[in-house]
Amino acid sequence: MNAAATSPQPLSAKAISRAKAKTFAVLSTLLPDGQPQNHVMWVDTDGTNLIMNTEVHRRKYRNIAADPRVTVLLPDNENPYIFSEVRGRVTSEIRGPQARENIEELAMKYMGTAYPATIQSERVILIISPERVYDHERP
Repeated sequence: MNAAATSPQPLSAKAISRAKAKTFAVLSTLLPDGQPQNHVMWVDTDGTNLIMNTEVHRRKYRNIAADPRVTVLLPDNENPYIFSEVRGRVTSEIRGPQARENIEELAMKYMGTAYPATIQSERVILIISPERVYDHERP
């Protein structure tokens, strides 16, 4: 993973609250030609970092492997004009049974059931360390 890190910024209370809620986040990664690619995803947080889960064969994972810089948009569930934007980078990843357990936890959070999709490759937890956090509060 390339691109030098900048100074970290802690997640705001609003960003943490949105990530803990059943918020559908938008993850932006960079394609090889530099174009952004967006993905609607499930999200969680440990209170310091954002946590997302994907599979290693997917384009978003390959984008992150090449350039770990990402932006995550966390819209307010009641008013999408209110949101938190977290710019940062994927600083670590977790694979194996813990990643498989995590996708089950996320499925319960978002769907109330076990994860329904067939896993095609290997699940991976992406740990996103914030570098810039912005809370937009005006509708």
